[in-house]
Amino acid sequence: MAAGAGSLGPVASSWAQNEQAPLAAKPNADYQLMDKPTSEKDITSYNNYYEFGTGKTDPFENAHKLQTRPWTVSVEGEVARPRSFDIDDLLKLAPMEERIYRLRCVEAWSMVIPWSGYSLSTLLKAVEPTSKAKFVEFTTVVQKENMPGVSSRIIDWPYIEGLRMDEAMHPLAMLVFGVYGKQLPNQNGAPLRLAVPWKYGFKSGKSIVRIRLLENMPMTSWVKIAPQEYGFYANVNPDVPHPRWSQATERRIGDGFFAPRVDTLMYNGYAEQVASLYAGMDLRESY
Repeated sequence: MAAGAGSLGPVASSWAQNEQAPLAAKPNADYQLMDKPTSEKDITSYNNYYEFGTGKTDPFENAHKLQTRPWTVSVEGEVARPRSFDIDDLLKLAPMEERIYRLRCVEAWSMVIPWSGYSLSTLLKAVEPTSKAKFVEFTTVVQKENMPGVSSRIIDWPYIEGLRMDEAMHPLAMLVFGVYGKQLPNQNGAPLRLAVPWKYGFKSGKSIVRIRLLENMPMTSWVKIAPQEYGFYANVNPDVPHPRWSQATERRIGDGFFAPRVDTLMYNGYAEQVASLYAGMDLRESY
């Protein structure tokens, strides 16, 4: 699931010791918001990343063990030019952009995050998808010696997510390498992750090591665990509740636990850009 934040408690005292290297990125005027960004401390100090534990502070406390160099990403499947990319090659594949995106967790909280990266389509085009490529599967790294959470059985590791091909090629779908002008911290999915802002946060896989282009829909982790609760599409939709809670409103992280809740927007506020992808679909059936 995606990174989250709340009351940090004792974790805040050590936050400043986890500074990341700078990552230059030019703000993209097409992807800015009037919303105030969530603080860097909240974004990086309280996260969902079950490979490091299910507690909200577990990733911050445990992710320093993750080894992010050397790092390669295999892009394979229904492509004409399968290839393994070194992380440094990916950092230079396209100019870095800063995009301020909303993030909406399926748990009914939200953030506003200044990500650094570029459109996922840039990478996919480089491997020349074939006409059979209808879906894209993303696999997160497993480092058993460095990820205490993978000893649990909550997920059949590795963590797998997926998108439909047209979703993956949409300009909003972003390959992310940084946040707040710095390289991603480990707990936020270093060295690279996805940001798919119109979907619930668990769709944005972290610490990716393999990307496969497929003819058939992949079996993603949360669909495998609880298909009655988590669908493949997982588009933000205030009119379709989770079986155990409403999705009509959200708690904006940093506003405090007693602040008024915010109305959730269809497609997380990106309906103008992405609604056409789902024309004619039953959004309750394809949740």
